[in-house]
Amino acid sequence: MRRRRLMVLVVALVAVLGAGAFAVMASSRVRGSASETAAAYFTAWREGDVLGMVRLVHRPPPDFSQRHYALTEELHVESIQLTPGQVKSAGDESAEVSFSGVRRLAELGAWPFTGVLRLGVRERAWKVLWAPETLHPLLKDGGTLELGEVEAPAAELVTREGHKIPNDSYAEAYLDPLKPEFETAHHGWELVSRVPGRPARRVLARAPEANVERTTLSRPVQAAAARALDGVDDSAVIVIRPSTGEILALADRLRNNYSAVRDVFPPGSVFKTITAAALLKSGLDPSAQVECPGTYTIPFHRAFQNDGQVDRGVVSFADAFAHSCNTTFVQQATTRIDAGALRETADLWGFGRPIATGIGGTCGAMPDTDDLDMFAADAIGQGEVVATPLCMATLAAAVQSGVWRSPRLLSKELVRRIDGPPHDDVPMDQAVVSALRDMMAAVVDHGTASEAGLPEGVAGKTGTAEAVDGEGPHGWFIGYRDDLAFCVFVRHGGSGRRAAVPIAARFLNGL
Repeated sequence: MRRRRLMVLVVALVAVLGAGAFAVMASSRVRGSASETAAAYFTAWREGDVLGMVRLVHRPPPDFSQRHYALTEELHVESIQLTPGQVKSAGDESAEVSFSGVRRLAELGAWPFTGVLRLGVRERAWKVLWAPETLHPLLKDGGTLELGEVEAPAAELVTREGHKIPNDSYAEAYLDPLKPEFETAHHGWELVSRVPGRPARRVLARAPEANVERTTLSRPVQAAAARALDGVDDSAVIVIRPSTGEILALADRLRNNYSAVRDVFPPGSVFKTITAAALLKSGLDPSAQVECPGTYTIPFHRAFQNDGQVDRGVVSFADAFAHSCNTTFVQQATTRIDAGALRETADLWGFGRPIATGIGGTCGAMPDTDDLDMFAADAIGQGEVVATPLCMATLAAAVQSGVWRSPRLLSKELVRRIDGPPHDDVPMDQAVVSALRDMMAAVVDHGTASEAGLPEGVAGKTGTAEAVDGEGPHGWFIGYRDDLAFCVFVRHGGSGRRAAVPIAARFLNGL
């Protein structure tokens, strides 16, 4: 009996000891595995489940969630792809997983990276041993990542062919103020790594979009116009394509902030082109015989003289135009038309009309007058009539094409955006235009622009305008050759023949 009790006691003791040993073994077992923890962490990371990631990290820093959210928001991360490798043991209670990833940034596209996820047994469970470089290797040692805009360079305006504007083009005064119109639309992005004590490093970048706008300027025409002005101070050349109104060259060396596009000057005898148009419209034939005395006095009014008081006797109206007879134009204008008719003709050919070029501009003006002497002075481009060189180039273009077209430096769409809609094309009287072409050809053939080195096929009109400020006269020459019309203007440069025509010859021969 005693032996039986002893056996029961031994069995009970063994059972107690066995239960205790099992409890010790169970309490020392590690929960989960490195593979399971790593897989769960990568899954939560892909899904953006930051709280799920926190539960798998051993003693996560207080700003763990904030770091993840901030990186996503500040770098504009749209998605992340993660590809883990094999779990590698680094000891009984540590392991690591190399992985690759791709973050897609809204502004910079795909951004690949690699990293290492480290794991260890902590408090009898496999945990992620997190550090900032787990999120991205460049965050190690206090590193930061910054996404920023890259400012676009100043807008570049190029020629119609897409080439750079020639150096020393004398068009800078018009092109440089135009650039801000195109500077706000484009910028690039860059991702920069910054680590304390090290220079910043650009990790990823997208260059600013090309900020290039085409003008209507032609590289060879602009270059020829600019070189024709080399050494000629206070001068300008404007060239227009008559068939389209495009400004092919705009070379301006006018001093004291004067503009060949916006400032007006007395046009002198180039305005006789408009006076001739009015007289032709009134019925005066180019072949009609007219007087060209050295001096002509309007009955009971003032006297007008030819340059040098040259008396040419009786000549055709076409030759009076070719030789720029002031006396002929004063006599014919004061006896055949009035100031109203001349002003209406000037308006038809562009005067009093705003010009939408993309850089602004104006044409000219001829005020109404009841003073016969003032009207006579206006008829020969003196008096109160004024015009811009741009206006006179447009006039020459209208003679060549038979249509007045608003000149422009930019595409039609950009001109509308910047300056508003341009004036509609204005067809001219074809009989008047035909006569003007013949008369302008006579100017170069045997008139005031003859034997000046101009190439074949040029037609034009010279002009000399007395300056009102006591300085020398302004020299003008307008004309065309094929589908190219021009105006040469030399402020206080002397007569049109001596000052402007040589520049036109250099320009045309330089094409």
